[in-house]
Amino acid sequence: MRWIAVDWGTSALRATLMDGGAARETRSSDEGMSGLTRDMFEPTLRALVGDWIDAGATDIRAAGMVGSRQGWREAPYALVPRAPSAGAVAVPDTDLRVRIAPGLSQRRPHPDVMRGEETQIAGILARDPGFDGCACLPGTHTKWVHVSASEVVSFLTVMSGELFALIAGKSILRHSLQGGGWDADAFAAACADALSRPETLTARLFRLRAADLLEGQDAATARATLSGLLLGCELAAARPWWLGRDVVICGSDKTAPVYRTALESQGIRTTIVPAAEATLAGLAAMGDPA
Repeated sequence: MRWIAVDWGTSALRATLMDGGAARETRSSDEGMSGLTRDMFEPTLRALVGDWIDAGATDIRAAGMVGSRQGWREAPYALVPRAPSAGAVAVPDTDLRVRIAPGLSQRRPHPDVMRGEETQIAGILARDPGFDGCACLPGTHTKWVHVSASEVVSFLTVMSGELFALIAGKSILRHSLQGGGWDADAFAAACADALSRPETLTARLFRLRAADLLEGQDAATARATLSGLLLGCELAAARPWWLGRDVVICGSDKTAPVYRTALESQGIRTTIVPAAEATLAGLAAMGDPA
């Protein structure tokens, strides 16, 4: 059976023609949720993959911001503990069979939400139904997720990715961070330092500027140090989720190895699952609308 997997975020749309569980072709555009009104979603999707639909692929399974309050149809946050693939929401008033994955929310131990990542977690469980441990989903807002008995038990969102972008692009430190390259030793040292002493973060940040002005520290070392400081503080905050557990890292080719290096330095066994692969597997596991 041919169907269409849709990952529709704030700034981009990605659609994959699926034949059962096998991906046949992927197309993408910059027509993200933020630029669309509710009546524009179906025409936008048809403009991208209308030939697939005309050929009979009318079963659409979608995840991401397409299910937000401003999306095609709201798929309200479902409270954890909960199976991540349950409770899809159907889109009415269309001749397509469109199902949207709901996001997840929690009230305890602290308020938190996720939308889109739950489908990647469903994909992790589709690959390994018996997985019991921590799922780490690096991104602008990284998620640390406790998974047990095929359910999301609790999770933590950390804004390290967004903070890195803001500091590198908007703060006084931007003058010391421009350029490429990577200093692996500086990253490892900064990550270990911040993990053991997260309270020093704001003081350690300004030292990046001072080291540039006084010692000519190069941008590769500065950027790696900034990344290590932020990730070390993130690991300190997320310790209750990863400590003593196997961790599946579901991210991009750029971010996943960085998290693996940091976690394995703490003796944590990790497995990497590509984010796009997990999303497709999660959408394939999507159940019927609630």
